[in-house]
Amino acid sequence: MIYQIYPRSFQDDSGDGVGDLTGITRRLPYVAGLGVDAIWLSPIFVSPMDDMGYDVSNYTDIDPLFGTLEDFDTLIETAHGLGLKVIVDQVLSHTSDKHPWFEESRASRDNPKADWYVWAEPNPDGSPPNNWASVFGGSAWEFEPRRRQYYLHNFLISQPDLNFHTKAVQDALLETMRFWLDRGLDGFRLDTVNYYFHDPKLRSNPPADHGGFGMATDVYGMQQHIYDKTRPENIAFLERLRKLTDQYEDVMMVGEVGEDGERSIAVMGEYTSGTDRLHMCYSFAMLGPYYSADHFRRCIEGFQKGAPDGQPKWSFSNHDVPRHVDRWATHAQDSDALARQAIAVLASFEGAIGIYQGEELGQTETELVYEELTDPPALRFWPQVKGRDGCRTPMVWEADAPNAGFSSGEPWLPVKAPQAARAVDVQEARNHSVLHTYREVLAFRKATPALRQGSTTFLDLPEPVLGIRRTSGDDNVTCLFNLSANTLHLDLDRAAGAIGPRHAALRDRSLSLPPNGYCYLSHEGALGATVSTDA
Repeated sequence: MIYQIYPRSFQDDSGDGVGDLTGITRRLPYVAGLGVDAIWLSPIFVSPMDDMGYDVSNYTDIDPLFGTLEDFDTLIETAHGLGLKVIVDQVLSHTSDKHPWFEESRASRDNPKADWYVWAEPNPDGSPPNNWASVFGGSAWEFEPRRRQYYLHNFLISQPDLNFHTKAVQDALLETMRFWLDRGLDGFRLDTVNYYFHDPKLRSNPPADHGGFGMATDVYGMQQHIYDKTRPENIAFLERLRKLTDQYEDVMMVGEVGEDGERSIAVMGEYTSGTDRLHMCYSFAMLGPYYSADHFRRCIEGFQKGAPDGQPKWSFSNHDVPRHVDRWATHAQDSDALARQAIAVLASFEGAIGIYQGEELGQTETELVYEELTDPPALRFWPQVKGRDGCRTPMVWEADAPNAGFSSGEPWLPVKAPQAARAVDVQEARNHSVLHTYREVLAFRKATPALRQGSTTFLDLPEPVLGIRRTSGDDNVTCLFNLSANTLHLDLDRAAGAIGPRHAALRDRSLSLPPNGYCYLSHEGALGATVSTDA
């Protein structure tokens, strides 16, 4: 179980309005108390912060905004003392245009790093070499007058893509990772792991089979991205990454697969198959609007089919998408009930699971006005695109403290009343709060072999009921969830006992699931049910 910390927004101890490493270190006992195994830190390396750290200008130092290398060492030591592993975001596909590598590369066509980035000649009419689009809108190519060539940027113009076809680039990046592993880091979350390689022939992408959309503009979704990402050459580099981490004890890598739909599940399987690639992968498959038994089943069974020996990581929220209690609000009468059910559902999935900070409070998306925004896509495409700031606002600790205990200074994003009302101290004082439910469910998962390491089968039940059976030796658990805002009744075909946290009523063989109700059942043999509703 991995807890994602967005450092800018977790805890500010310096008073400058931006979270820092000393603040994170101070709050680690809270994180450990949730029952998670590891923390993932979003980018903390030196950066001009055009994309909030996902534009690295120095891979081997901490940005002063967050602290120092000594602060990092203290964080690692404290986390390990609490039984927590630490992984950090490693952004390898691109750098900042302020990185010394790019400054040298862009200076001329014949310097030692001339081929460290993706450069291409313009077409005879001066237009870009092909039709590749940026995820953040517009062309993925920017003209550089000094070289009279275009460079590739899959994201912001200030995020030029490295050329992984140059072995020296791979070697240099591996050495930056070794630097952190030698300091005691436990692994990496690999950003945009399928964007490393591009088609060396620079062929244009064909049109998409159906309309789609990217983070900021539907232009990106109008293409099948078969030449600008997810290239077959990527596998060999993943194997190089694994060889590096295998030199260290108990080190892990999780890759972010930037693909849509079922394709993302297939890539997750491909990248984790066997023992010489990534340890685990996640995608955006469960970070979208779909909250149905069929969707969850297709994601999990699709991964099982594509990589029976692979390891997935499933999450419902992160720093790039609206919080799930807002995305799935139409499936609930009450957001707290949805939040409690969501962790119960997630804990029933086979593989690793991830939690984004504040999710354990049932935190909601923050409504922001244009003047409060910092996210580049939102600033460019407002109001059609709301951006990612709404899920990145500060963690709330004490409801009545200034800025809900996050900072003594003015926060980089505002703390508003609806979010402050969900502060940790408020939830600690309430029985059956979302926070208490998270602790109970995570403890139950950790203590239950079937949930921690068991195999998975699905019950053939009608929507909106999700039924999952997890089995490990003699330990069997059936997990039942009502993914709707209506009360449902299940008539079980045999006796079963309710175990673990639940929001349901079981009498004999009759199970009543209120809106967003859930229950874990123990039993022998197969379990079936018929479903009826009050609606």
